[in-house]
Amino acid sequence: MKATDSLFRRLLLWLLLPLLALGALMLVQAYLDARRTADRAFDRLLEASSHAIAEQVQWQDDRLWLDLPPAALEMLATDAEERVFYALYDGDGDFITGNAALPGDPRSNDSQDDTLYYDDIEWRGLSLRQGVRRTRLEDWSLRERFEVRVAHTREGREGLTWRLFLGNLAYIGAMAILAITVLLLAVRSALRPLTRLRRAIRQRDPRTLAPLDLPLPRELAELRETLNELLARMRRVRANQERFIGDASHQLRTPLAGLSARAELALRQDDPQAWRDALQAMQTTSASTARLAVQLLSLTRLNNPEATPELTPLDINEIARQAVRDAFNACYRDGIDIGVDAADGTVMIQGIGWQLEEALSNLIDNARRYGATHITVRVNAAPPELVVEDNGPGIPAEQRLLMLRPFHRGQDGGDGSGLGLAIVDGIARTHGASLLLSDPANGSGLCVTLRFVQPNATRERA
Repeated sequence: MKATDSLFRRLLLWLLLPLLALGALMLVQAYLDARRTADRAFDRLLEASSHAIAEQVQWQDDRLWLDLPPAALEMLATDAEERVFYALYDGDGDFITGNAALPGDPRSNDSQDDTLYYDDIEWRGLSLRQGVRRTRLEDWSLRERFEVRVAHTREGREGLTWRLFLGNLAYIGAMAILAITVLLLAVRSALRPLTRLRRAIRQRDPRTLAPLDLPLPRELAELRETLNELLARMRRVRANQERFIGDASHQLRTPLAGLSARAELALRQDDPQAWRDALQAMQTTSASTARLAVQLLSLTRLNNPEATPELTPLDINEIARQAVRDAFNACYRDGIDIGVDAADGTVMIQGIGWQLEEALSNLIDNARRYGATHITVRVNAAPPELVVEDNGPGIPAEQRLLMLRPFHRGQDGGDGSGLGLAIVDGIARTHGASLLLSDPANGSGLCVTLRFVQPNATRERA
């Protein structure tokens, strides 16, 4: 839809189109009614004229005789100056008298019907309306049959038709003007609540997310409720963002304050060993703070839907191997046994490589920081799964859902930030995958599974 399109214009157009079609039908009907009325009026004149002529037919000198009175034809003459024709025929169809040889009644000659037969004919280039009357002499001793044929041109009929039509046209025009005026007022009145809603939204403070409280018709009330639901979701998002910012500021403020305090304490010392101890502590704190900052940036990117790239085909076997290679040195220094159990061939999914590597990195780092001595990264093919299993202290079943919240730590002894599983959960939702936390099959610890459910996830044999 174009930005310049108008709902008022569209409604008016869709309502005017049937109204105009109805108006056109009314005009056609008015013209047809006017023509039928004119035909009935002039047909009565034809009937009266033919009857007047038939009454003047006599039997004289062994033949039919007609003494035509002028009034019999003058009644067909109007201001339009039509041309009038008549003819008298005997029962055998022979012409007796008249001013034109007009066609006869196509009905059977055996018909005794005395009613007038009307027909529109073309005669010598003229359009005529003709009436044919079959009758007989009303003498007790002679019942000779004959036909009276009377016709006239259509000027008078057409003139009367147009006068009647123009009279109806004035009423139809007045009705059309009234209908269009009412339609304009009705459409404007129907759209007035939408205008109020638009003004109410435009006049709101952009910083407020309070629900709209505006009386509206039922159709727009549904739109208002939808907007209120959107505002409620935005309030929850803003509350989560404010809580996240508060937690993040607290998490960053604590190590930064510790760095400042240790530096200030070291400056008061003269012993080089004390300086070395302070530097080592500061190095540990700064490394932890740097990792916290990286995790905060990762979580922020995951929560931004506009920054999510498109999914591409990936082999999760390669993702798992790369994650183990990246974590091997850190695990080796801490005396942790880490390995990968890849599936046969390739296991393809639609995903984002850096996000899946980030998820495995956080899972491995969590296991390393919370006391695991053995970590296994496993790839399953049917369904496609990435599994990180360790033999650490694990997480009680009742706390596993809470662990997906940012900055929530399962125990106080670890030095993690509480963001690892929250980041993994965000990555799982980005990929449409399920995140499962369970106990390992053998022994204690924790098993974290990313189960991909894309319908196009396939396994290709090498």
